[in-house]
Amino acid sequence: MKQKFQINGISCAGCVARVKKTLQEHPAIEKAEIFLAPKGATLITMKEALSVDELQKQLNTIEGYTIEEIEK
Repeated sequence: MKQKFQINGISCAGCVARVKKTLQEHPAIEKAEIFLAPKGATLITMKEALSVDELQKQLNTIEGYTIEEIEK
């Protein structure tokens, strides 16, 4: 299952790598694709549906990023 999100706080390739690694550490996330253009656009492939709150909790292990769902 793929869902689209917007991650705020992404500004460079280093941010992309750090956020991608953090998200993919969650057992329900198979793959996270994060783009710099448009900045912070994210496509997450999950084994099971995760809420934005659950994803934000995972992101809170690193500081400076927020996630929000965009149109399905």
